[in-house]
Amino acid sequence: KRVVAPFAGVITRRNVDVGDLIEAGGGPGGRPLFQLSQTDPLRVYVNVPQQYSQAAKPGLTADLTLAEFSGRRFQGKLVRTANAIDLASRTLLVEVDVDNSSGELLPGAYTEVHLKLPAEVSTYILPVSALIFRSQGLQIATVQDGNKINLSSVTLGRDFGGEVEVVSGLNEQDQVVTNPPDSVVQGEKVRIAQPLAPSSPAPPAEKPAGGSR
Repeated sequence: KRVVAPFAGVITRRNVDVGDLIEAGGGPGGRPLFQLSQTDPLRVYVNVPQQYSQAAKPGLTADLTLAEFSGRRFQGKLVRTANAIDLASRTLLVEVDVDNSSGELLPGAYTEVHLKLPAEVSTYILPVSALIFRSQGLQIATVQDGNKINLSSVTLGRDFGGEVEVVSGLNEQDQVVTNPPDSVVQGEKVRIAQPLAPSSPAPPAEKPAGGSR
């Protein structure tokens, strides 16, 4: 028999061979004969964090980087979104189409997608030691009015290990307290430590005047 697929692609899995018994229908005991993947264009699915969901619109360009292609970037375009935030991950599922006429990119591969947003989202990078974990939620301590503590709730973005991205709850002019004690409270008076002045270099050693004997 001749089985025609509904679209052109590459057979990535073959479940039957010559001489195998083929069961009719697609009931509980049935299995697909082949798995076919369309690789051009290649569809890439990305979970975009909620704070960037309003900027992730169809038509945006994207760069793809893969570990097996060091130093190379593949161009793609965002073509559609799910138009809904996933309740479990609080992310927006988007689809990026990439030209793969050369067949270099393999289906099922893992890639990093860099979306080129039309406007920058103001974010700040803080050390993890500046975060305060309490029942009120995630907070940071800043200094206001010169010597008073203000506790602010913040929303985090990406986690870089020793540092985190803050997407809301922090302003550019805020002075953040690093390594705040667990006992810090709202309105507590503090004294800002002054940076240490760089030590002056030692004067060069004087060479004694020599004389002829």
